Amino acid sequence: MAVLHCVITTPEGLIFDGNARSVVVTATDGELGILPRHAPLVGALGFGEARVEKEGGGGGKARFFIEGGFVQVLDGEVAVLATRAQPVESLQKAAEEANVKKLLDNPPPKGSTIEARAEYQERLQSAKTKAKLAG
Repeated sequence: MAVLHCVITTPEGLIFDGNARSVVVTATDGELGILPRHAPLVGALGFGEARVEKEGGGGGKARFFIEGGFVQVLDGEVAVLATRAQPVESLQKAAEEANVKKLLDNPPPKGSTIEARAEYQERLQSAKTKAKLAG
């Protein structure tokens, strides 16, 4: 059976490196599933989950929260170059929900710049996604 080699990395360091039967990432326009022999591809990542179905006897799945970046598929290699990433099991539901509440209670003031409002929306979307994945 053909397998993929998957690497998930951030500017801070390597998050995952291993063989996989499949990889699913959240692109900016929806989920993208990658299987062995996938056509070459470069895509932009959004906020969401990356799922890696590990190859091997024990197999299992690895789940990660991904925040922005790019994915590249080339010659059986999947490279996820994320702005930020962390294993889903490291997320604390109570802490993530508290972060969402804090953001909702403190929106940008009226008259804020478009950039400030866009940054707020991005942070809120990221926090809501983390809270959802933590549950």
